[in-house]
Amino acid sequence: MSIERISAEEALGNLHSFSAVIDARSEGEYAEDHLPGAVNWPSLHDEERKIVGTQYKQISQFEAKKLGAALVAKNIAAHIQQGVLDKPKDWQPLVYCWRGGKRSGSLALVLDQIGFKVTLVDGGYKAFRAALVADLPPLAARYSYRVVCGPTGSGKTRLLHALKALGAQVLDLEALANHRSSVLGLIPGLAQPSQKAFDSHIWAALRGFDAARPVYIESESKKVGNVAVPEGLIAAMRAGSCLRLELPEEERVALLLEDYDFFVRDIEFFCERLAALTEARGKAVVQDWQARARRGDVASVVHELLLKHYDPVYLQSMQRNFTQYETARPLSPRDHSVAAMAALAQTLVAEA
Repeated sequence: MSIERISAEEALGNLHSFSAVIDARSEGEYAEDHLPGAVNWPSLHDEERKIVGTQYKQISQFEAKKLGAALVAKNIAAHIQQGVLDKPKDWQPLVYCWRGGKRSGSLALVLDQIGFKVTLVDGGYKAFRAALVADLPPLAARYSYRVVCGPTGSGKTRLLHALKALGAQVLDLEALANHRSSVLGLIPGLAQPSQKAFDSHIWAALRGFDAARPVYIESESKKVGNVAVPEGLIAAMRAGSCLRLELPEEERVALLLEDYDFFVRDIEFFCERLAALTEARGKAVVQDWQARARRGDVASVVHELLLKHYDPVYLQSMQRNFTQYETARPLSPRDHSVAAMAALAQTLVAEA
C-alpha cells in the first residue's frame, strides 16, 4: 500500500498540487464546512450515519460495523463508477474525513489499489480546522488594506464590485457572508454560511492575494449578520488606510431603493424587518415607518432610517474603531450609478 499521509498544515499549503480534494464525510458535515475546492464523496450519507450510530449504541458495535462496512462499500462503488472511471493514471487525489480516518481510509484504500497516488490528511477535517484558525491571523496581517468607508447607501459595495472587475484585489465580506451587514441586511433566499465556512472562505480568498498589492475591503463591524469576522482580520483592517465615499442624501436613498428593491416589491417583508428596530428607535417611530411604507412612501422611510438610525451609529463606530478614519481620503463619485463607481474605480486602480 502506497498511501501517503500529510499533516493538515501541509495540506493547507499544497491544496493546489492535488488533482482533486475529496471530502469523504456526509453531506451535512460537508455543507457546514470543508477544505476549499473539495468535492463531496460521502462514505456514509447522513441518514446512513444515523442508522449505523443507533445500531452501534442500541444493538452492538460488531453488528453496526458490519452494516457500516456494507454501506461504505456500496457508496464507494458508486463514487468509483461516477467519478473515477474517466480519470488518467496520474490523477492524484487528497482525501480526508472527520478525524479518525476510517471513512477516508476506506476510500483511499480502493483508490490506491486501482493504482492512483492517494494522499490522506492526518487528523482529517478537525486538524484542518485547527490549522486554518491558527493561520488566519498571520495571513491577514500579511496584507496592506484600503478600507472603503462611508455611510449606508454611499456605494461601498458597488465600488468594491467595480474594483474587482478591473482586477484589483477585493475581499468582499458581505458577499462571502451572504448578508449586507445590518438589521435590514438579510438577503431573501440566501442562507448565511456557518461560521466555520465563513472563516474558510476568508482564508481561501486571502491565500489567493499578492502581498505586494493592496487589498480593498469594506469597513465592516465585527459581525456580518450571524457570522463574525475573524479577530486577526478585524485588527488588520482597522489599522488600514481609509477611503471615505461621499454622496448626497438623495443619491444614497436612490441607491438603496435600487439595491434593496426586494423590500420595495415585498412591503410586508420590509415591515417585518423594521420591527427589529423597535428596541432601538421606539414602538411609535417604527409603527409610523411601517404605516408609511404600506402607503407606498418607502423613500421617506429610507431617508429617515439613514439620518436617525444608520448615520449616527456608523460615524461613532468609524471614529472609535478605525485608526486612520479621520485622515481618510474623500471620494466623491458623480452620482450613485454603477457607471460612476466604475469611473471612480478606474481612477483608484490607475493610482495604485
